[in-house]
Amino acid sequence: MWLINEINRLMSRETSGLGSIAFLLVTGAFWLWMFIDAIRRGEHMWAFWIFVFPFSVLLYFFLVYRAQASSQVRGFELPGAQRRQRIRELEAQIHHLDKAHLHSQLGDVYFQQGKLTKAETSYRNALDRDKEDAETRSHLGQCLMRLGRSAEALPLLESVYSQDAKHEYGYTSMALAECLTALGRADEALEVWRCARVQWAELLISKSRGAEAKPILDEVIVEEAHAPVFQQKRERVWVRRARALRLRL
Repeated sequence: MWLINEINRLMSRETSGLGSIAFLLVTGAFWLWMFIDAIRRGEHMWAFWIFVFPFSVLLYFFLVYRAQASSQVRGFELPGAQRRQRIRELEAQIHHLDKAHLHSQLGDVYFQQGKLTKAETSYRNALDRDKEDAETRSHLGQCLMRLGRSAEALPLLESVYSQDAKHEYGYTSMALAECLTALGRADEALEVWRCARVQWAELLISKSRGAEAKPILDEVIVEEAHAPVFQQKRERVWVRRARALRLRL
């Protein structure tokens, strides 16, 4: 590499070359820092030019590294500011329009904040205006579970699951399995949980995250071998899908 060659050349001299060696070491560290940064950002063309033409590192520093760093700082907000603004926006829209989906979105914001009582109120307001919305029913069910009211949550989650087992990429299925477990219905929970895990693995694979999907699928397949015969028959479709997905990986 050019840096090593320069250092060797200068070391062949006496003390007069020590300052130059120090300068080259600092320059080399800066070059390596920018080269690695370009790779991490996915700026592969820049990484190529930095490697082939070392002095292009200065262009990268000013045009990419520094520009992106300043853009990240610009518009900085304190934690929670965006959610508070979103709540104000939704409340204003509800005041003028009073639509079901606006109440549901407000419930989601409260749910994310951990304000479960307010979330429940918003979800129920949404259902008063649209009783068929699957997303609101599912989210209200999950909210009631977090409030320790699994018996009330169960019919809501079951109604969504019966319509679409893949609702929200399996999140509703996982919530239903958790709810059934809390109510002591372990066998039913296991069946739903296996279905949810296979769907989650499918989502991971679709996002090119096969390494994360493998252990999930392996777990489903291994569990099937130790399950009672009646359970194997009931869950055969999910185990077959798990095996097919595992072969793809």
